[in-house]
Amino acid sequence: MLLLHPAGTVVVPLYVSCHFFVHLKMVDMKVRNFLAVAATVILFAACETPYRATDVSGTVVVSSGMQRTFYDQYPNATNVVWTSYDPNVVILNDWELAEYGSLDESDYAVAFDMDNERYYAWYDRNGNWVGSAYVVSDYTTLPSAVHSTISAQFPSYTIKSVNREYKRDRVCYEVVLKRDDSKVVLLVDNNGNILKQKSKSTY
Repeated sequence: MLLLHPAGTVVVPLYVSCHFFVHLKMVDMKVRNFLAVAATVILFAACETPYRATDVSGTVVVSSGMQRTFYDQYPNATNVVWTSYDPNVVILNDWELAEYGSLDESDYAVAFDMDNERYYAWYDRNGNWVGSAYVVSDYTTLPSAVHSTISAQFPSYTIKSVNREYKRDRVCYEVVLKRDDSKVVLLVDNNGNILKQKSKSTY
């Protein structure tokens, strides 16, 4: 109830203003509770994000921690596609030669574009980075030490394919060489040192 003061001023009785204040307080509490619940839902949803994948299910769930690890390593990655690791699918490299260790279907593979190259990377189930690789299409970009090793030790062989592979702080090149029916696969570091080698009989 409003009272009109003789001077024309409107006076709000104390019990009315108190009631209005309490009502506003209740509304404010409801809004706060709603925002808290909404924030919790959003936070929970952010922890597990479905990504487009190439496996049968069409999606693979990747934790927010693994996503952060990936984008910390590759902030400029585009066209990112996550999949569950499939030991039957050979994407780029000889797994044993690359020394990436043992993975299974509970681990992850991710393909992405960066610096005009199609990269592949692997993470274990805990989100730890295992390694990365991409196909080297221009052999002239290989370090001169790698070229020198190939020319000196395999002079009659032709380069058929090269992958650049990353593992921890190591950068290596997996080089496939061929001469007639003979094939050799090398794992060579930046300094031209041959770390591993396989011939056709063992490859």
